[in-house]
Amino acid sequence: MDELIHTLKTQIIEVLCLEEITPEDIQDDAPLFGKGLGLDSIDALELIVLLDKNYGIKLKNPAEAKGIFASVKTIAEYVAQHRTK
Repeated sequence: MDELIHTLKTQIIEVLCLEEITPEDIQDDAPLFGKGLGLDSIDALELIVLLDKNYGIKLKNPAEAKGIFASVKTIAEYVAQHRTK
């Protein structure tokens, strides 16, 4: 799981062009939206595309995505259970 979390952090930084942040700067349980990384709805769409492209996960329900994208750890847990790639 630690390797998946690190990979996701790296992918999030690349996809969202967070140039001044390293994977070590992102805490596993830190919120991604609001006070945490401060991501917004456009960033959420980029994360949905990332999951589809890299892991074969298609999120159709925006309400479902909100819970999944709470932190890097919640994304990793969802990917571990639902990935097709």
